[in-house]
Amino acid sequence: MSPGGSSAVPRSVDVARLAGVSQKTVSRVLNDEPYVSADVRRRVLDAAEQLGYRLNNAARALASGRTRSIGVVALGTALHGPASLLMGIERVARDTGYALRVVSTVEGDPTGVAGAVGSLLDQGVDGIVISEPIDDGPVPVKIDVPVLVLGAPPSFSAPLVLSVSVRAHDMARAATDHLLDLGHATVHHVAGPQRWFAAKDRLDGWRSALAARDAAEPPVFEGDWTPDSGYAAGRQLARTRGATAVFAANDDMAIGLIRALTETGLRVPEDVSVVGFDDVPVAAYVTPPLTTVRQPFDAVAGEGLSLLVHAIEKPGQALPATAGQPVDLIVRASTAPPRA
Repeated sequence: MSPGGSSAVPRSVDVARLAGVSQKTVSRVLNDEPYVSADVRRRVLDAAEQLGYRLNNAARALASGRTRSIGVVALGTALHGPASLLMGIERVARDTGYALRVVSTVEGDPTGVAGAVGSLLDQGVDGIVISEPIDDGPVPVKIDVPVLVLGAPPSFSAPLVLSVSVRAHDMARAATDHLLDLGHATVHHVAGPQRWFAAKDRLDGWRSALAARDAAEPPVFEGDWTPDSGYAAGRQLARTRGATAVFAANDDMAIGLIRALTETGLRVPEDVSVVGFDDVPVAAYVTPPLTTVRQPFDAVAGEGLSLLVHAIEKPGQALPATAGQPVDLIVRASTAPPRA
């Protein structure tokens, strides 16, 4: 209700009157412009809250040329990696002052990314985050706003493309090196589906580690991220002579693999050491607790959105330096030196 007792929708002039400032000052505060004292900013915000005043976002968009919204293209899946990265983006976005508009794609839909990007552009977003983990080829859409890619980028046209990597290649190499450092002659690999950028990166990291140590490269078992596919790979590995160490491209496949090895009479880690990838919550509680590589989802989302907001608000200016994320290998009881 306005100060005069009317039930009319409160206006900026009402906020100004209650706060004891000019309408221009109210506008500067609510548009988060600089050069307003903390005391004045607080008085204006308190008055706006007391009156139930909401800034007209459509009017602000017309005035600034921006909608203060960021679009996100993400795969619609419950898999730990993509879902955790999306949650990280959502958490970080709350602190940017930008609304988040998410469009989910469906695995196997060839128009998924292009359709999602087109929908976001139609909504007038100021920037786009592509967190799409599957390689579906070039995206035939011309994007006219800055784009942040989390992972490997699809091919598309945009005025500015920013990229922040989760360093899956380096993480996979660290997982493989850990097993080689323990004394295993080589390391087998249960890969993810090769249409996924992350699966390719992890496969390449594993290969790089073996090549750097002149270790033999065993045949690859390709799974589909599920415990079932890890279990199937484990049944085959149990029949593979000399297999003493395995790096699985995610924790779910590693857990299925351990189950299969155990059922065939092999002990983990006494007979076969196993390393996973992701550090899902259950990884510390399986038997044995799983050695794995932890993905820094929140840190990657924070670093990426910071760059994107900078590009939106300060076009043409140099981007801030980014520190990158360290590789975080979590060593638990599923790995050990090979038996003599």
